[in-house]
Amino acid sequence: MFSRKGKGLWAAALLVCAAAVGWAEDAGEGSRLTAAEIVHRMEQHNQTQAAGLKEYKALRHYQVEYKGFGTDLLGKMDVEVSYAAGNGKTFQIVSQSGSKMLCEKVLRKAVESEKEAGQDKRATALSEANYRFQLAGSDSVGSRPAYVLDVEPITESKFLYRGRIWVDGADFAVVKMEIEPAKSPSFWISRTEIHTTSARSEGFWLPQGTRSETKVRVGGTAVFTIDYGKYEVEGQRDSQ
Repeated sequence: MFSRKGKGLWAAALLVCAAAVGWAEDAGEGSRLTAAEIVHRMEQHNQTQAAGLKEYKALRHYQVEYKGFGTDLLGKMDVEVSYAAGNGKTFQIVSQSGSKMLCEKVLRKAVESEKEAGQDKRATALSEANYRFQLAGSDSVGSRPAYVLDVEPITESKFLYRGRIWVDGADFAVVKMEIEPAKSPSFWISRTEIHTTSARSEGFWLPQGTRSETKVRVGGTAVFTIDYGKYEVEGQRDSQ
């Protein structure tokens, strides 16, 4: 029974990080844009940021907690992440504590999953090549106006997702997501809900936090979080 829980937790972590890499609202223009126009500007923003962002470093804090069958397990891991244009991300585990099983089977697998997703960015990108978009309305995130879009994957993949995204009305960066995996990799997962946020750091929009809650089919709940930490950024800043 314990091994089943391990399988479910590992799968949930993999999907959370994949969604996080695939990273990623009558908003500030005075006229309402169509979904296609918003997506086009979002893709332009992503290309501009990718061209300007040279490198960054951050110390991430990973945590997973499992409750079920009278068991309460907790695992934590700190990971130093470095990004360099042209080379992508590198990960170095700095420390870990708590449940060894959760650290090895969930948190370490989560890091490996992000590495895997980063190998084919086109296949995981939030773009018209991978998703269908529908304008759902407008909202505000952190006092900034934003467009709200419903997203549906064109194909089912463990690295794609469906749900709702918030796109900043001025910068056209994805600032918030409420999603679930397009495809569950395990029978033991009944449902996974993922919430992510991004924030401006030294002129660039970068991930801020991820929280995933997974219901394991045989019982219990796993909560997985990532605090992306403070960024040290080098690049050509966006003037917005």
